[in-house]
Amino acid sequence: MKNTTKTLTGLLSTALASTSALATNGDNLIGIGPISRAMGGTGIAAPQDAISAVFANPAAMCFTPGCAYSEVNFGGTLFMPQTSGSVSLMTPDGPYEASADSKKNVYAIPAIGLSVPIDPETRRWRFGLAAYGVSGLGVDYRNTSLDQPQFFDMGPQGQFPLIQGEFTSLMIMKFAPSVSYQILPNLSVGLAGHIDYATLDLRNGSSPAYGFGAQVGVVWQPIDHLSLGATYVTEQRTEFDSVLNYFGASRDLALASPQTVGLGAAYGFMQDRLLLAVEGKWLNWGDATGYDDFDWEDQWVANVGVQFAAIEKKLFLRAGYGYGSNPVKENNGWSPDPTDGQGRTVQGMYFPDYYYETFRVIGFPAIAEHHVTAGIGYAFSEKFEANLGYMHAFENTLSETSAGDFAEISSTLSEDSVELGFTWRF
Repeated sequence: MKNTTKTLTGLLSTALASTSALATNGDNLIGIGPISRAMGGTGIAAPQDAISAVFANPAAMCFTPGCAYSEVNFGGTLFMPQTSGSVSLMTPDGPYEASADSKKNVYAIPAIGLSVPIDPETRRWRFGLAAYGVSGLGVDYRNTSLDQPQFFDMGPQGQFPLIQGEFTSLMIMKFAPSVSYQILPNLSVGLAGHIDYATLDLRNGSSPAYGFGAQVGVVWQPIDHLSLGATYVTEQRTEFDSVLNYFGASRDLALASPQTVGLGAAYGFMQDRLLLAVEGKWLNWGDATGYDDFDWEDQWVANVGVQFAAIEKKLFLRAGYGYGSNPVKENNGWSPDPTDGQGRTVQGMYFPDYYYETFRVIGFPAIAEHHVTAGIGYAFSEKFEANLGYMHAFENTLSETSAGDFAEISSTLSEDSVELGFTWRF
């Protein structure tokens, strides 16, 4: 156990140092861990490993396949978003268009999870700990046609850039110590504390911040083979110092991950060789600090996942689908003139309408909706297994048009990711 703790500490340090720029359900991953993501992001009612149990529903630690053991998970995700943006303007010199692809990067996101019984005799109490890059978003249009800091020459009023939001980078790493208690053989409750370490860079230097919150959950198995789960996550606020820079003025910016409610059900067919899981979530982006300032709205998410033991207790085939409504509102009819005094004030900083819209649409395009997933797992023994997963988020586009059709802006996003994980039980 001592060596396991040392290993876990080292992995936590590695995870903390990682950076990411990603988005699926808003700016959250659809699921945590290679098994959950291969099954469409499900895990509230019947997670299949410790890491997805800790993040999806801490009460479920008592009902994972490894509940009879202590369990350690290690995994990683290679996340590959493809983002592009465009601006079309009607200028005094005629039509002008600029478009670019965001710099393509492959983001490596490590993951670790631990679940151990607190009372070795009854194993009704369990402690869990997990860490993962759970949230993030970013674009990099630097040195492209969208990156023109002196595009508009307004004479005495000064020179203005083509857009705001040409470079953004948000990363949130979550640490989740958790505990669960099996009240009855078919009923468990759980509680997790959330410690968030976040960084935000809006081309004014990276600013770190911390946030805190909690998650509660319950799992109930009313009949054989059926599992029902429910979970609630509190809003978690982070405050970034001097991260906004607009015409030489720096401002702080607060962002809060939204409160979330999730419900799930899972049923095992064919003596549990075939597992079907369905889930629904509500993410309260519309009232989350910072996201409400940039016209995000509440998001509804639906996930479906299946797992089939092609070779019983050895070879597992997985697939899933996830849908999350686009939380970024489509606004039209805004003023295209950055000097006419029409605009928004965001946490003390004034944005003309045109720059407000380019910042939130081009700089933060969290617009992916439809996801398909697949995966495979192999248990080399009762105590060691490997899991591989893949996710594809289909291309989605958000476009807006100004008053008088003088300006049109748009962003397009699609995503791919590959996950690999290992599980040890002892």
